[in-house]
Amino acid sequence: MEYEIRNALPLSLLPSIGQLARPGLHAAAPVEAAHSWAVGPRGASMRKREVALAGEPGAPAVKEEQFVTALARGLEVLQAFRPGEHRLGNQELARRTGLPKPTISRLTYTLASLGFLSYERDTASYRLSIRALSLGFSALGGFAVRDVARPYMQKLADETGVSVALGARDGPGMIYIEHCRGDSPLHIGIEVGSHISLATSAMGRAYLVALPSPERTLLLDALAQKGGRGSLRKSVETAESDYEAHGFVLSLGDWKPGVNAVGVPLVLGSGPLSFSLNCGGPAGLLPPELLRDSVGPKLAAIAAAIRKDMNLQSA
Repeated sequence: MEYEIRNALPLSLLPSIGQLARPGLHAAAPVEAAHSWAVGPRGASMRKREVALAGEPGAPAVKEEQFVTALARGLEVLQAFRPGEHRLGNQELARRTGLPKPTISRLTYTLASLGFLSYERDTASYRLSIRALSLGFSALGGFAVRDVARPYMQKLADETGVSVALGARDGPGMIYIEHCRGDSPLHIGIEVGSHISLATSAMGRAYLVALPSPERTLLLDALAQKGGRGSLRKSVETAESDYEAHGFVLSLGDWKPGVNAVGVPLVLGSGPLSFSLNCGGPAGLLPPELLRDSVGPKLAAIAAAIRKDMNLQSA
């Protein structure tokens, strides 16, 4: 059976989808929102923002005469909403996007008029509407790999008692697009739509090691603009060594103290068809030896099974 995998834009709207799908739950871990993905200071001009986006691996070449700055700024506003935050005012939106407050006022008015934001008079703030969230649902629905991966992921989650997740890159981080839980009462508070670090998480490292060298170099150079060039390179080199030796990568308290995880790449094609899987949880439930001897090989086997089910050769 052949599967069609569409790259249906805004993954960065998925944090709020996680809240909608599972009321009362939100990401307890620090979030790296896609709206911060820019090379340069927070208040950099939109022109610099355009250059940064155009320079991402796999991004199409930008023809300046076709680039609609107003549209880009409107999407920037939508991307400013994070998990656990139901309302934002114009002042906070201006701070997060680096756009002037008068510009933000016009953008939020327009987005509200079109039904993508809802305005609440009592708090003079905005929240994402169902219409905006539907874009994220459309993005999720375009990933047939979720349906193929879910049974394998849930089986491993049941065996380990912890979480197994499927993610894709979104800006400077990875975003969860599928998540299965085990029966352990101890969980790390991550849901579909949550963002985690590229450099320190097992999911992010697995994504990085699978990138072609030129794309990986370009992405690492962009990430290094935010600092930590030396530690970033070292973590990727360690991940590459682990992957070559074992077929998976590890994060032992690097993403968050007390949390261990293993990750494997799931490459179904180029660009938006590059995913990664992880299995992570409290270090007490996932000691390094268990990850290396049991969970890591099982996760690598799951990636191979998914590729086979989707009529792709094993990696």
